[in-house]
Order: sequence, then C-alpha cells, then structure tokens
Amino acid sequence: MIDSNILQYSVLEPLNVSRETFYVFEEFRSLILERNKKINLISQSSEEKSKERHIIDSAQIFEFINKNEKICTDVGSGSGLPGIVLAIIMKHNKNSMKFNLYEKSFRKSQFLKEVIKKFNLNAEVFQKNIFDEENLSTDILVARAFKPLPTVLELAHSNFKNFSSIILFLGKSGMDTLSKCLKRWDFEYKVKQSLTNSDSKIIKIYKFKKKK
Repeated sequence: MIDSNILQYSVLEPLNVSRETFYVFEEFRSLILERNKKINLISQSSEEKSKERHIIDSAQIFEFINKNEKICTDVGSGSGLPGIVLAIIMKHNKNSMKFNLYEKSFRKSQFLKEVIKKFNLNAEVFQKNIFDEENLSTDILVARAFKPLPTVLELAHSNFKNFSSIILFLGKSGMDTLSKCLKRWDFEYKVKQSLTNSDSKIIKIYKFKKKK
C-alpha cells in the first residue's frame, strides 16, 4: 500500500512517474518548506498545498518531454520548479538528460546547488540573468511562473541559437494570449489541461520561427 503521506502524488502514475520518485518529491518539498523560512522560495500562502501547487504542477509537464533529447533549460528556475522536479523524474527513469537551471538570485542558486548535490542530479546551476545571455543552445526550454508568454517567446528567439520546443504553463487568459502571439510568430503547439488547476493549461510549442 502506498504511504498515505505521498498518496496525493499518485495522480502522476499515468504519466509514467514511479512511486519511488514520489518519496524523493516529498523530501525535496520538505527542503523547500524548511528553507522557505529564510529564503523566499514559494509564497507562504501556498505552503499548505505545496504538493499540488508546486510539485505535482511541475511534474505534470513530463508528459510533454521528448525523452530522447539531451538538454532541458529552465529559464527562471527559482526553487527548482519545474527544473529540479523534472531532473528527479529523469534520474529515476534512468535517463541521462541534463538540466540547465538559470536563476539570478544568489541565495536561490545556492539552494539549487545544494539540492542537486543531495539528490545527485544531472543538473547545473547558472547564477545569471537569462536575458543577458546570448547564443544559448538547448533541446527543450521550460518556464513556470516566470514571464508572460510573449516575453518568453521573444527570449527564445533572441537569446537561443537553437532549441526544438518550449513548454510553458498558461493561466486563465493564456489561450487568448497564444492567439495574439500567432500573429507575430509561426509555430505548432499541443495543449493539455492542467492536473492542478481547472483554469490552467500546459502548452508545448515547436517548429517555432518569426513570421516574415
């Protein structure tokens, strides 16, 4: 029988996230809550529902990840949501995908480095402002609670020399924003309903280019 303390994570089982991974999620979540007393990693109001609001919410995009690709870049990693969560899943799936985590805050970057070492994850922290970087290369670009969709698309176009897909979280008005973005950019996309919020969706954008 699954431990009652991690039962809530079982919603992820259909996405091929193992039960063994759930225990690591819970350990990671406990670290976030502990350090949140000193570092602003997540909002205090979300602590009580942090399994659903942060860990499960981040983990659900695993379904959109191409497991054959080599590098995933989290452009505003914060407390490791979703980058660390995805790296944990990949490790337990015995997948060698590397995660590049960009976070400009020194204290959050130090937290991320500690977590990577503790869980022995294939990830690297870059304490830099992603908007100051140029000619970046990745396979997958992910962002959660970072910047509005138009800003992320402009960042991908201007600061990355190559990538294959962008995976983002959209809020209530996200699909309207997406339609407006299609006036400037050419891309194909897939959308799925969020597991954690009826007003939210997850989107995967690919074959992305600027309209002529």
